[in-house]
Amino acid sequence: MSENNCDIKLGDKLAIHCYKHNGKLHQICDEAIVLEVTEEKIVVANNKAKLTEADGRSYHAKEPAILFFYKKHWFNIIGQLKRFGLFYYCNIATPYIIDGKIIKYIDYDLDLRVFPDGGFKILDYNEYNYHKKVMKYSKEIQMIIKSELSNLIEMKKSNEGPFGKDEIKKYYNIYKELTK
Repeated sequence: MSENNCDIKLGDKLAIHCYKHNGKLHQICDEAIVLEVTEEKIVVANNKAKLTEADGRSYHAKEPAILFFYKKHWFNIIGQLKRFGLFYYCNIATPYIIDGKIIKYIDYDLDLRVFPDGGFKILDYNEYNYHKKVMKYSKEIQMIIKSELSNLIEMKKSNEGPFGKDEIKKYYNIYKELTK
């Protein structure tokens, strides 16, 4: 497994594999076009991507999405360009790794949903509390999750990174150019 991004370049097509703490594959996204690779993050995009759940069910997202995966943060951020505005779906998750042409991370249940009006809501506390017991999340992991959720909320409140005014638009324009 490669811990660095040196083999990945603009325009590459990757897949995304999301796992749970117990090592089981949770979800696969079949397409992620690379828009930017830096020391801190990788930014990818797709449009109506096919998502396959662990039980084999699959469906297509309804809109284009810009996805931000981080090397040092325990979250990833998805900007969803819906008909009625820009939504964000943020997963509390491990920093990503690249394995061949696959972005991999472990999902830790809690999510932050951000609405076009700037409001937000923390989702899936019940799932988190259940998995925390069943999969025996360590105290250290629980502390990281709590801290990173706070960091994510602060990032949102101060409109940093993907939450910046024109960030999603900028990356969406790169995506449209690459997929012409």
